[in-house]
Amino acid sequence: MRRWILAAALLASGPAMAVDSSNFQLRSAGDLVQACSVKPDHPLHANAMGFCHGLLVGAYRVYESTVKAEDRLVCPPSAMPTRAKVMNDFVAWAGSRPQYMKDAPVDTLFRYLAEAFPCRK
Repeated sequence: MRRWILAAALLASGPAMAVDSSNFQLRSAGDLVQACSVKPDHPLHANAMGFCHGLLVGAYRVYESTVKAEDRLVCPPSAMPTRAKVMNDFVAWAGSRPQYMKDAPVDTLFRYLAEAFPCRK
């Protein structure tokens, strides 16, 4: 999975830009938060946003296709928020939880999703 994420990040950055690939290696949740926090005036903003949105959707789709509905911890509302809202809310959530920034990126993302969109059982 990590190889796929790195490959996607490097492809998204394109050959014309001098990219420090460590920005997109996602060694930790902190790397994900940093990548998803790139300001609009930064030259890598579009790449970072595409990367973050892709990771968010991809991780959720894998979860959705591999975890039975009755076993899920994450249950989004019928009126789904936009990807940008979920991503921005994740970044804000993570900013107040520094204890998770060294954890695995997808694990931390799902920790947020389970808190923000818990299943009612």
